[in-house]
Amino acid sequence: MAKVHQELSFAAAPDRVYRAPLDSDQHAKFTGAPAHIGAKAGDAWSAYGGKICGRHVELVESARIVQTWRAGNWPEGVHSIVRFEMTPEEDGTKLCLDHDALADDQLAHIESGWARMYWEPLRKYL
Repeated sequence: MAKVHQELSFAAAPDRVYRAPLDSDQHAKFTGAPAHIGAKAGDAWSAYGGKICGRHVELVESARIVQTWRAGNWPEGVHSIVRFEMTPEEDGTKLCLDHDALADDQLAHIESGWARMYWEPLRKYL
């Protein structure tokens, strides 16, 4: 199994970085695609019109998001785990992403997808 680890900085407070991927309307605004995102641990979420989905495992306000993730084209029953850790920085927020339990043949696609599908549009949105 493969893992993606990425560290980024955003010129926005941790609460804004935390809320954007967890709010259906904000997520849809920054990605340009439909999202349906539950509000609490255990709730389901989906993004990009259902192309990816999962459940919230842990939500710590303005600090941590842990979710199961599944792409619609993955084999039945295959899930991965994503952790977003947010810490305040002088000029905004440091975000550390760990995306675990990925099939080796998915690593390059997932790694580049985070930048293209999330970080670039989120940076513009914030």
